[in-house]
Amino acid sequence: MLAITQRLLLLIGIKMGVEMTAGETADIPITETLPEGLVRVESVDQAAFNAICEARTPRMHPHHELYGRYCSLEAFVECSPEALFNYLAQPESLLEWTYSLRNMKAMGDGLLMFGDKVGGPTQCYCRVDSNAEAMTVDYHCAWDQSETLWMIYYMRVMDATRWGRSGALVTWTNCCHPFYLDNPWPELVPEQRSIWVGDGWPFFKAGHQMELDNLKAIAEHRHANGIDLADLSHLVST
Repeated sequence: MLAITQRLLLLIGIKMGVEMTAGETADIPITETLPEGLVRVESVDQAAFNAICEARTPRMHPHHELYGRYCSLEAFVECSPEALFNYLAQPESLLEWTYSLRNMKAMGDGLLMFGDKVGGPTQCYCRVDSNAEAMTVDYHCAWDQSETLWMIYYMRVMDATRWGRSGALVTWTNCCHPFYLDNPWPELVPEQRSIWVGDGWPFFKAGHQMELDNLKAIAEHRHANGIDLADLSHLVST
């Protein structure tokens, strides 16, 4: 492992040297507009840079470093990126690939309400913000109330051929909002529910991975069988 790391650092150093020698990048002097402590070639030599990289690449990480602040996942999916985006952009798709969102109801002005089957009777509110040109789909959600949709799931679909693969690449990121740790609306919690959505944050990556696996399986099954992934007419009355 150490030998591999050293070879990678050597390649980084060679690349840096080639760029500077060829004049493809210019030295930018440190001025008062830049803060102190930046790691830049003007102030940190290659040996020190390599040492920093090694120090920041431990063989083991504590749990909170990996799962404490962010939950980011990615998957290659064997279907066209356009089809995958069109599927995700339709809120009905959440009824299929998520673990527990069911019984979607339109509330008006683009607001939706799902029944979240995790933890008992829970109303989960959601708005979908999608951009066809960038192929981004953001789900703005919240338990129990719809005024502040603070749980945001950021998804982006890309053409996998950019990485020498067929199909699509999808990324999914969520961040640990303070409300996960402390519910600001305890008076809205249903009597039958004993948990808060943030109780599961340490396991979000595992849970979201299973949902991403669902998404991949659905998309690839329909693609392989000539079924229109974006046709969700069978879910309209669900």
